[in-house]
Amino acid sequence: MRKLKLQMQLSLDGYYAGPNQEMDWMIWDFDQQLKKHLNELTAPVDCILLGRKLAEGFIPTWKERLADPAGEDPVFVKKMNDTHKVIFSNTLTKSVWENTTLATKDLKTEINNLKQQDGGDIIMYGGHNFASNVISENLIDEYNLYIHPIAIGNGLAPFHNRTSLELVQSKTFACGITFIQYKSKAE
Repeated sequence: MRKLKLQMQLSLDGYYAGPNQEMDWMIWDFDQQLKKHLNELTAPVDCILLGRKLAEGFIPTWKERLADPAGEDPVFVKKMNDTHKVIFSNTLTKSVWENTTLATKDLKTEINNLKQQDGGDIIMYGGHNFASNVISENLIDEYNLYIHPIAIGNGLAPFHNRTSLELVQSKTFACGITFIQYKSKAE
């Protein structure tokens, strides 16, 4: 069975974005050690899950970085572009992006079907609603959280219900970001 990994950037106080979806608080100057870590995390991945709203910015941004990596690791840029993406949407009727398919059925059914297929790990990059819904359905096998050294005081949080997790590992990076990996804990 394939593993579903969540990768999410969070503020120290647990928000993924400010109340108006601001992300200006994030550190974008990743050090080489963090870039290497991200490559290792995504190496076994052959499918990316995105909600429609995040896909609208995510897919074009990574496509632009093929021509101008702007300090990004070219291996990671290629991975983000070449990996098949599944876009979860209640409004789209066809995919407008290359190398993507749409998931329009029940979230739990779609994700469980993907996890049963042959292949490598699945990673999801969550926007607020998509991540919160997948977390609430207890579908994530591995939480990969990158905690930025800033508290923003208010914002959009991915966790809305009690979620018990078991620590797998943690690591700090010179740029100030702390990586914390958890797995779901049976209650």
